[in-house]
Amino acid sequence: MPYSASSSPAALDLESLATDVVAQAMKAGASDAEAVIREGDEFSVNVRMGEVETLKESGSRGMGLRVFLGKAGAAGMRSASTSTSDLTPDGIRQLVESALALARVTEEDPFTGLAEKEEFGTAEGDLHLYYDDVYSLPGPERIEWARRAEAAALAADKRITNSDGGSFDAATGRKVLANSRGFLGSYRTSYAGVAAAPLAMGENGQMQRDAWWSGARSFALLESPEAVGAEAARRTLRRLGARRVPTQRVPIVFAPETARTLIGSIFEAASGDAIWRGASFLAGKLGAAIADSSVTIVDDNLMVLPNGASGFGTSPFDGEGLPSRRTVVVEKGVLRNYLLNTYTARKLGMQSTHNASRGLAGAPGVGAGNLYLEPGTQTPEEILSGVQAGLYVTSLMGFGVNTVTGDYSRGATGLWIENGQLTHAVEEVTIAGNLGEMLRNVAAIGNDLVFRSAVACPTLRIDGMTIAGE
Repeated sequence: MPYSASSSPAALDLESLATDVVAQAMKAGASDAEAVIREGDEFSVNVRMGEVETLKESGSRGMGLRVFLGKAGAAGMRSASTSTSDLTPDGIRQLVESALALARVTEEDPFTGLAEKEEFGTAEGDLHLYYDDVYSLPGPERIEWARRAEAAALAADKRITNSDGGSFDAATGRKVLANSRGFLGSYRTSYAGVAAAPLAMGENGQMQRDAWWSGARSFALLESPEAVGAEAARRTLRRLGARRVPTQRVPIVFAPETARTLIGSIFEAASGDAIWRGASFLAGKLGAAIADSSVTIVDDNLMVLPNGASGFGTSPFDGEGLPSRRTVVVEKGVLRNYLLNTYTARKLGMQSTHNASRGLAGAPGVGAGNLYLEPGTQTPEEILSGVQAGLYVTSLMGFGVNTVTGDYSRGATGLWIENGQLTHAVEEVTIAGNLGEMLRNVAAIGNDLVFRSAVACPTLRIDGMTIAGE
């Protein structure tokens, strides 16, 4: 159904609406224009000690418009963006007028503008982003899944006496992108998740908390709430009796859920925004060896997981309408690519890696798809067995990562390794190093790569880090 002034919001053809808004902007004087529409719905319930604590059901729909004035060249173009949740004809007219008014008072920028027409496109085939079963459970049964996850954690051990709750979430979303250079694309996504967060009390009255979750594109791919609750309980109980350890320099073994944050820091340092500003320790190092030869980091925006569903960062096109692709960031220790959108690529005199990330408002940023460290061959147990004394890090706190210098310092909790065995829980320590040195000091990579989010990493051993403790 083509978009018209009489279209009701509930019946909108979003592709036609996006195309029409671009046309309106061009008719009103824009040199180029780009419209993005997002709509979605979500359900979320949190149950604490068997009782529903929060229950949320919501839906949203909004549009963003980016316009350009002038001609590409040495002088550059002016650009501005606006957004609205009012998709009535009056709301859209105000959206167009506001965007153009803002663009007229912005500075010219020789690097701004849409990508070239031949660059746009979308990945072919079904990427398995959407499953219609995420809402297959009736509302009461969704609540029961949250209750079952919490109950399984509480029943695991008498030392688990309290809970931050069990939860169940479901969501679907849709994105439409259109521009004045002929691109029109759309896709739908889905998600379901279940989690539990129990609290345990030790002999000295000390309380400890941990959590576990399962998330998937399809409800059918979720772990059972009982399995999630049992794992949350196991992780909580192993933290009892935690104590500090003396300050020392030892190997650090990062569990997958903490190792992934290191890969996220590498992404930030390899992002075009940081590179063109000179605000990264990786600036000027393309083609250089920056890590141990065992390290290969990949950003794959087309990934389909072994379970048949897409990765959490998979999409058919990026935030500017360029077809998604696979990019090797670090190959056997050598920095091969920065991650770039059109703007940062122009600033650096390079080509986009199709890593534009776009919300409703503002210009596109740089985002990762499915970013991961390629797995090694050792099991986590084999990695631990090779450590005479060190720390197995299961949780990190704070934001002490400086991507300009590479300096790294974060609060940590975990388990002490003695003669290759996990012995006692550790808390209230800080681990410190430098990302550049840490990459070069990677001593072992596990075979346990599992995607529980869009950024993933197997168990990782890094030698020569400092623990600041007693």
